Amino acid sequence: MSILASLHHVTSYTYDHPVSMGPQVIRLRPAPHSRTDIPAYSLKISPADHFINWQQDPFGNWLARIVFPERVTEFKVEVDLLAKLDVINPFDFFVEEYAESFPFEYAPALKAELAPYLELEDEGTLFADYLASVPREKTRIVDFLVYLNQRLQSEVGYVIRMEPGVQTPDETLTRKLGSCRDTGWLLVQLLRHLGLAARFVSGYLIQLKPDVAALDGPSGTDVDFTDLHAWCEVFVPGAGWIGLDPTSGLLCGEGHIPLAATPHYSSAAPISGYVNEKAEVEFGFDMQVVRVAEAPRVTLPFSDETWAALDQLGHKVDEDLKAGDVRLTMGGEPTFVSIDDYQSPEWNTEALGPHKRERADDLIRRLRRRFETEGVLHYGQGKWYPGETLPRWSFDLFWRKDGQPIWQREDLIADEKVNYGVTPADAERFCKAVAEKLAVGTEFVQQAFEDNIYYMWKEQNLPENIAPGDPRMADEVQRRMLARTFNQGLGTATGSVLPLRRVWTPAGPAWRSEEWTYRRQFLFLIPGESPMGYRLPLESLHYLAPTRYPYIVEADPFEPRAPLPDAADFSARYSTGQG
Repeated sequence: MSILASLHHVTSYTYDHPVSMGPQVIRLRPAPHSRTDIPAYSLKISPADHFINWQQDPFGNWLARIVFPERVTEFKVEVDLLAKLDVINPFDFFVEEYAESFPFEYAPALKAELAPYLELEDEGTLFADYLASVPREKTRIVDFLVYLNQRLQSEVGYVIRMEPGVQTPDETLTRKLGSCRDTGWLLVQLLRHLGLAARFVSGYLIQLKPDVAALDGPSGTDVDFTDLHAWCEVFVPGAGWIGLDPTSGLLCGEGHIPLAATPHYSSAAPISGYVNEKAEVEFGFDMQVVRVAEAPRVTLPFSDETWAALDQLGHKVDEDLKAGDVRLTMGGEPTFVSIDDYQSPEWNTEALGPHKRERADDLIRRLRRRFETEGVLHYGQGKWYPGETLPRWSFDLFWRKDGQPIWQREDLIADEKVNYGVTPADAERFCKAVAEKLAVGTEFVQQAFEDNIYYMWKEQNLPENIAPGDPRMADEVQRRMLARTFNQGLGTATGSVLPLRRVWTPAGPAWRSEEWTYRRQFLFLIPGESPMGYRLPLESLHYLAPTRYPYIVEADPFEPRAPLPDAADFSARYSTGQG
């Protein structure tokens, strides 16, 4: 969410008598490389009797050259601009491969182009000692820049200096105090002596009061404010110029609006020029920032009046939809964040983890009790995201709208934390019991095996010194899959399968089964980690012409339905095998 801020900046010089002024150069227009959008800008010069020429210096900065043909008693510069403060991620950049680690050498052609930003000045002893203390071992360039920037912020105190000019690096290190321009120039020289092209930047800094106080550090300013500021930019191949603010120890963001970026601070002064004669002068300076427009956001939501208007509009929309017989449903997907383990991959990026299913199982059971539904829990397949080897699982709770129970024995629902020791033999007995209950014949129950040819081929492709399940295997999914399969044995069944199809007969609904046959005689599962029901080799079944395929046409979800039978009658009918 962006905030539109209005910045007003006035600088004035009042002389005790009319004076003749030389050309004045003003560098108070946002530079072309500003990442903050500036929708509107104006520059007003007083007195009105003057000539203005807009120019660009050799580094692309905007310059306003002002000439006064007559003597003046006042010289005033007024800047007004609008800044659209969209959040900027200062780390959102690409780095060329050869520059990913510090130290590195610029490509020869690029180094020649960056020559003005690599010029060194003869600094003093303290600077040399400080430079020698900077580590040179190989490290990521981003980490190195963050380290150096934060080190200056912690070791050089900030002070407001009204004196003109910039301290030398030795002066700043001696005093351990400096204004923003002093630490900015110190950082420029440090980076250049380390072989990195750097430039000095003057600009506006806008800081707005945060909506909520920080929980883990200083909250920042308690009022909205703006000021002239100075910082440093370093050139990293691929990323371009990266802003570093040693006053705060942070990378530059949306509040940093560059006005001039130059090899030397002397070319970046906001206003430069001269008066042709001596005179007493009174200096005036004023800067203000005001929020013009800001969108509601989580930390600063709508006002009560706006909420009431939105609520009224919502009721009006509901009335119109109801009048047009438009029926809406809405699904939600809340995100769970663990309060005691919020940094683990399973709560941030990974689909699975050691505790995710346990937490989900506990939550769905509590929801079942909370809603008092006596509903049935279904543990099945969820979404399958591109790039992930397995579909995610989904725990679902279903209940009847009329409040009648579907499942009353929660103790018969398997607990995720319990290992019940169920074996493939148990699965075969269960399938045969279901076949007998549904009267479809136990001869259609088939055992399912892991594909021995595939796993033997995978084993043959492993390095000689790595066995299936070895933790040195790079692919974690493959490692678990091979370990499980070889531990249980290639000749051991994984489970059993009973094909079932719902059919309608003159006597009512019934169940049918069939014999599945394969070219390889046995039912070999598709390799993977998913439950075997998701890995059935359905494409290996006998070909069936499209005209013979038993297509199932789903019923219209808006079709009127008769009330569901009474739960007790429904349960009794199926317990006796009817229907």
